[in-house]
Parts: sequence; structure tokens; C-alpha cells
Amino acid sequence: MDDGIKTPITHSKSYLSFCDASLPPFSIEFRNAYWSYNWQFDGVHIGHQALIQKLIEESKRRKITPSVMTFEPHPKEFFVPENAPTRLTSLREKLEFFLSCGVENVFVCAFNKKFASISSDMFMHQILKEQLKAKLIIVGDDFRFGAQRLAGIEDLRKSGFELFEIPEIDVRGKRVSSTSIREDLKEGRIESVNTFLGRPYTISGKVVEGDKRGRQMGFPTANIHMKHTRPALTGVYAVKLGHRNGVANLGIRPTVAGIPKLLLEVHLLDFNEDIYGQHVQVTFLEKIRDEMKFENINALIEQIKKDVVYATRFFEK
Repeated sequence: MDDGIKTPITHSKSYLSFCDASLPPFSIEFRNAYWSYNWQFDGVHIGHQALIQKLIEESKRRKITPSVMTFEPHPKEFFVPENAPTRLTSLREKLEFFLSCGVENVFVCAFNKKFASISSDMFMHQILKEQLKAKLIIVGDDFRFGAQRLAGIEDLRKSGFELFEIPEIDVRGKRVSSTSIREDLKEGRIESVNTFLGRPYTISGKVVEGDKRGRQMGFPTANIHMKHTRPALTGVYAVKLGHRNGVANLGIRPTVAGIPKLLLEVHLLDFNEDIYGQHVQVTFLEKIRDEMKFENINALIEQIKKDVVYATRFFEK
């Protein structure tokens, strides 16, 4: 039975490597491969998926290993963490998605000062040509690389690489990007978010013990520990935890505590079992309302009852 419990990342054909900026010689398994570069792949949205699909198609046609290079953490998380954009996917979630698409090699570069200082010439000639011996490179149309992002697609072409450039994808006149998805999440436009992602938006984490306030009010919740504590959305949502229906509150609980840290709490409909310690995935399907502060606990309880009715009707559709 699938209860949304996540298993360790495994794949019979995949090779996962983490490397620091000293960039030692790569494993022979990485050589003569087709490489896909986007660097961040945050969200792995339909634009990223088009890039990966092209990578897989060309790799199969030419019988060469499909490989992806990305880095961790996001540059702004390293240089200015207080201004870093909200993450749409964790590294674990990105890796799982790559492997599910058929990517066989994933190379994760540790982003730090050394990595940020690598010149575009060094990256192209010493890393791509000499070490990786890349046969084909597939990038998005806004791809930039090298120190201060000074180089781009034309520099790769001039250096003699065979290159596929994946154009931007527009949906209803709006460019699909991680930034636009964050904006839609902030405004609660879940349908648009899920269209841009090509799948429902999810947050994964471990179920931990909370203060049991929900249970005291008659609505026990699973408290999800989020590795990245600044998700792009807040509010009350109809969700699934694994295959089970529920109502989630993502916010600071202003009526109960007003804590500064965002909490993700999920009340499961018709389910009241112990799932502490399990790594779960919460799927966001529809926004019910914004989080708000009520005059007292009784008013909050009455609103939660309405939220449960709303979610129940949503899942009955």
C-alpha cells in the first residue's frame, strides 16, 4: 500500500556523483556522454522536462549515456541566503525526477566561491572537452555560465560543441519559469502552478511530533518537517498525503501561537493512525482560503470544520 512514504534514491543504471570545485578527473562512466545543463532545474517544470526529453531522445538515437549536470546550493543561498528565492524542489526531489525520466548520470557540483570563480574558458575546455569529453550539449535558451555568468550559448558554439538549444515554453502567453511558478504559488494559483510543473505541486518531509494543538481541537494533524523553511505558498489547501485526502495549513498559526517559523500541518480525512517518522509527500490540489487570525479558538474550530467540508466536497467531485 502506498502511504506516501519515500524510499532512498536508487536506480539500477544511474551514477550519482557529488564534486567540489577542485573538479578532479571524472569517472570513466561520465565520458562520451550527452550532457544537459540548466544548472538549477528548480521545480523541474515543463521547460526543464522538454530539455530532459530531448536529452533522452538524442541519447537513445546515438546510443550514448544521458547525463545531467546541476549544482547545490542555489548561488543566492550561498552568497545572500536572506535574499535567496524560495525553492520549488529539494535536491532529493530533483534527483528522483531525473532518474525517473531515464537520466543515467547526475553530476552535482558543490556551489561555493571556487566554483563561482571558474572562468568560462576553463569550464568549456578543461571540464567539458578534456575531462567529460562531451559529445552533445543541450541547454535552455537563457543558459549562462562561467564566472559572473559572462558566457552563453554562442560561446559554446564558437568552441565547437554540438549544441541543442531548447526554446522557452509559453502557456497562455506567459513564459514558463521557476520565477513565474513562485509568483503563482504566492497568489495561490495552484491550477496554473500544476500546469507549469506538468504535475501537482508537492512538498516532502518527515512527520514529526508537534504540540498536539490540532488534536486538542478535534482535528489531529501530521506535522511535516520541511528542510527548506520558506515555501512560496501559505494558506489552507485541499491536499493528498500519499493516497489519502486531507486539509493542510501552511503558515504561522496566528490564532494559536503566531510563531515566526512556517509550519506545514495536514489533517487527514477519515484517518487517525500513528505515522511519526515517516518521510511523506504532500500534494497541493486546491486553495481553500488564506491563513487568518481569529478572535478565539472556538471561531478557529468552526472555520476548520468548514475547511473540512470544503475539502470533502472537492474530493467527491
